[in-house]
Amino acid sequence: MAITLEKGQKISLEKEAGGALTKVIMGLGWDAKQGGAKKSGLLGGLFGGGSSDNAIDLDASCIMFVGDRPVDAIFFGQLKSKDGSVVHSGDNRTGKGEGDDEQIVVDLSRIPENVTALVFTVNSFTGQTFDAVENAYCRLLNSGNQSEIARYTLTSQGAHTAQIMAKVYRHNGEWKMHAIGENASGRTINDLFQPIIPFL
Repeated sequence: MAITLEKGQKISLEKEAGGALTKVIMGLGWDAKQGGAKKSGLLGGLFGGGSSDNAIDLDASCIMFVGDRPVDAIFFGQLKSKDGSVVHSGDNRTGKGEGDDEQIVVDLSRIPENVTALVFTVNSFTGQTFDAVENAYCRLLNSGNQSEIARYTLTSQGAHTAQIMAKVYRHNGEWKMHAIGENASGRTINDLFQPIIPFL
């Protein structure tokens, strides 16, 4: 049975999964609010900048940290970490369809020993604020049996354009998850390095 996380809550992944984990999937999903943004063509999505005629292109990303220093970033522009331990499913530009809109697969057994945390974020690349987004969530799955370990549902809507969703980190030799849920601003992950640091 998956655990539903509250903002700020921390859990042990192995404890919640009922055993050792080697590979997990961070799934992120969202919907455009009814009557708001709707699907449009590629150029409209890229250059529209927030009118109601454009799709909401939210981008899920993962930033790898050593202490408070970012050492790699996995996002729509780089779908695999340099060491191959983290792989992004690719860009979903509309949030349409059932299930996760984007997934990031993490091979915990291949994460370099010096990496202390993986931080998962969502940015509004098209510039719409989260007022136009609903049903946003992140969930962690056991890659082996596809069972859901934990889910964090976003309740805050507002004028922010990014969200620091969750952190997966090492603590005393085991992997844990921290539901952060902090509002931020920025169209790409480059805007989020500084806002993430207090949560490391």
